[in-house]
Amino acid sequence: MKKLKNEKEMIKKAIVEGVKYGEKRGVVEFEPTDSASEKILYIYRLLVHDKVIQPIPEDQVSQKSMQHKLAIWASKLKQ
Repeated sequence: MKKLKNEKEMIKKAIVEGVKYGEKRGVVEFEPTDSASEKILYIYRLLVHDKVIQPIPEDQVSQKSMQHKLAIWASKLKQ
């Protein structure tokens, strides 16, 4: 898994955009107390469910791999 140049910023962007996506769909309402790892897990599962992103093989799913996948997704979004 090759790290992106600006992966940390893309992860932050992915969380912001993923929260917007989930709330716009009406399937989730995030609380300010929700941790970033909880948001990442939920956003990843939601995007896989909606077939927006390709799923990671179940035996390879980890916090780091989900962050990487979401960072790639965020890097492809329009600015």
